[in-house]
Amino acid sequence: MQTMAIFGGLATAMAIGLGSAPALAQTATPWVEGYNSKTRMMAGTVAKAGAQHRLVAGVEVQMPDGWKTYWRSPGDAGGVPPHFDWAGSENLGTAKVLYPAPERLKDASGDSVGYKKSVVFPIEITPKDATKPVTLNLALEFGVCREICVPAEAKLGLVLPVGVAAVAPNVVGALDLVPRKAIERRAGDPELKAGRALLNGEMPKLQFDVAFPDGIQGADLFVEAPDGIFLALPKMSGSSGAVQTFEIVLDSGIEPGNLKGKTLTLTMVAKTGQSEAAWKVN
Repeated sequence: MQTMAIFGGLATAMAIGLGSAPALAQTATPWVEGYNSKTRMMAGTVAKAGAQHRLVAGVEVQMPDGWKTYWRSPGDAGGVPPHFDWAGSENLGTAKVLYPAPERLKDASGDSVGYKKSVVFPIEITPKDATKPVTLNLALEFGVCREICVPAEAKLGLVLPVGVAAVAPNVVGALDLVPRKAIERRAGDPELKAGRALLNGEMPKLQFDVAFPDGIQGADLFVEAPDGIFLALPKMSGSSGAVQTFEIVLDSGIEPGNLKGKTLTLTMVAKTGQSEAAWKVN
């Protein structure tokens, strides 16, 4: 995939908040324009269990028809995963980026993983001091792609006063699209039933059996390995009722033995839900 660097104002969008001044009514930045994209940041609170609330932000990227941006693992065809830099933020303890379930995107360059037209990345915010405002300063790097992949940047700033109001509905919707752990799994979410590491022989491979309780429409699996190990996108290799088998052939320069003892992250998606599981290679 050809990559073109865009310099100056073409790929850099800036929307700086109100600095240290109070921002009692400001819960979103204005839209800021980039190369075939526009970006903004929103913030507010959402309910947790009981009467507790959690502070969240949402970083939204919108693109024209035919354009896409990437998940944290861009796929076989390559791409630019988003990078969130919070340097310069004030009273920020942690900012945990959550990724809505992506989809497999096919084009002439191969298969990539990401989002078409728009995506909202929810951010779980933990202040250092919950009695004081949080000033978020974000330098976002991401890629937008049609026939070519273009690196883009956006600088966004927002002040979150204490007691900031409820967050925008599209951030709440994005939170609902984040893959759920096993203990949070809902009725329509996929479920990992079994995994096998067949590391010996002429064609070493990984196999995973995933149950899709409401059918296989939109069914897919994405597998990530730690320590910079790249795994190709899984392929469907068989099914039995609601259980679909996926297979990764380890023929892309991976030494199969290097996977032993590693814990893989499996992201399972369908039209009716999404879930995440950890699976250790034995």
